[in-house]
Amino acid sequence: MFFICGLSLTWDTMAKVTVRLTLLGVLCICVISAPTKKERDVDIYSFHINSTVTSRYAITVITSRVANRLNESKEIHFEVKISKNAFISKFRMTIEGKSYDGIVKEKEEAQHQYSQAVSRGESAGIVSSVGRTLEEFKTSVTVAAFSKVTFELTYEELLKRRLGKYQLLINAQPMQPVSDFKIDVYIQESPGIAFLDVGGGLSTDELTKAITTSRSERKAWVNFYPTLEQQTQCKSCSQDGLNGDLLITYEVERAKYNSGEVRIENGYFVHYFAPMNIQRIPKNVVFIIDRSGSMHGRKIHQTRLAMLKILEDLAGDDYFGLITFDRYIDVWKPELLQATESNLKTAKAFVKEIQDRGATDINAAVLKGVELINSHPREGTASILILLTDGDPTSGVTNIERIQANVKSAIKGKFPLYCLGFGFDVNFNFLEKMALENNGAARRIYEDSDADLQLQGFYVEVATPLLTHVQMNYTGVESLTQASFSQYYNGSEIVVAGQITDNNLETFQAEVIAVSTGHNVTYKDPSAEALEPEKYFTVQRIWAYISVKQLLEKE
Repeated sequence: MFFICGLSLTWDTMAKVTVRLTLLGVLCICVISAPTKKERDVDIYSFHINSTVTSRYAITVITSRVANRLNESKEIHFEVKISKNAFISKFRMTIEGKSYDGIVKEKEEAQHQYSQAVSRGESAGIVSSVGRTLEEFKTSVTVAAFSKVTFELTYEELLKRRLGKYQLLINAQPMQPVSDFKIDVYIQESPGIAFLDVGGGLSTDELTKAITTSRSERKAWVNFYPTLEQQTQCKSCSQDGLNGDLLITYEVERAKYNSGEVRIENGYFVHYFAPMNIQRIPKNVVFIIDRSGSMHGRKIHQTRLAMLKILEDLAGDDYFGLITFDRYIDVWKPELLQATESNLKTAKAFVKEIQDRGATDINAAVLKGVELINSHPREGTASILILLTDGDPTSGVTNIERIQANVKSAIKGKFPLYCLGFGFDVNFNFLEKMALENNGAARRIYEDSDADLQLQGFYVEVATPLLTHVQMNYTGVESLTQASFSQYYNGSEIVVAGQITDNNLETFQAEVIAVSTGHNVTYKDPSAEALEPEKYFTVQRIWAYISVKQLLEKE
């Protein structure tokens, strides 16, 4: 018996196994068949989710206890959904008092062994993508007559600050009413908790009485204990029980921590940097919009809707440009124009006339965008390039490695490139690598009724640059995660972690140097707090989490 998919981290030897962690991080993400419907003779008599968030780092444990009520052996399934940004750090099954721990395999090997195990009737687990923000972990085991099995899955993630808040998404899908159902969330933040909110599909009128929250200055608790009756009568419920999520949103106090906050524990540190009350930097933004034939219909319609709204949100001191492309490249204006009322009106008229046609020349389009920004430099501004496409390059230069090299050579690290991939047919790996190589990020836009809102939502995250050329400097440290960032945006957060040399706190120092509205700024002496080592060694795990993520991006 074996299980596939998880992330087993050996914390005391982390520095020695960085390369190995890269392989472990490449978990077996693949598409699998739809879940098998559970039968009533299989009784989930206990389902607990316990999530502990310390310094933005969430460790969530899902424990499901299941009984086979039949007088014959029965295959029992365990299927749960976890965040796409999470790593599985532990999986255990306990049958008749004996525990079986999961092991980790590389992606290709894991898929092969999973298929073999299933064909032999053995137990194996695998992860698959199931939606915008979630992935599904799936396994099954044959349980003897009148016997029980306990599944325990632990996953971990560093919560990312977006638009001034952190979000913890917890999905609950036992798919049958459970007599002992509990979700417990505990949050501890040293700076203090500024606000706390609970939403999501399980936060309906029928279930609000099952949710309790409480707070102190630095701690918060959220508990969700629905009764059997509540589990079948809510809007997101049925006779098959709960099927939805809780979304816990919170923010920490920040007024007195403009240089950031540092947490130190067991020879490791993590530095959170999110300064407040900074004057926004005017931006130069060029939108590169795919109008090839594959954008026909709802895609192009939603793109027009999103661009019209985005244009309205440009500030008066912003400068912008528009490029549309298929096999040909059309530039709205040969230079960046200020976001005046007159220019915006003309731009909106241009956007309304965008029609789908032709092939896809991504290389020429992006290089034209780079040229447009480079030919109109403005002192004290932040430049941003945003590409929206739904397909592979089919015209001009079509070799993706050559395109990536051309774009990187043209940008030269001067400004970030953000790539938005529309739909599932797009070559998202190509876009993601091209964005990461140019200090940006890639985001998949899901082809749904709210695609225009997804586009707008992404733009809002990068709409207000506050700092550029951010350099995080430290003394007395080693094994540092990424410490240079092209831009810092309002509502976001920069997180850096590392080891303190010889665990010597006297040599540790931190400062941040950046550019703000044309002049250099320096932030020194962040608020520092030495923590007593806890059960999970949270700071060390944060360092490992960031290290693995960044190594995967390099891969």
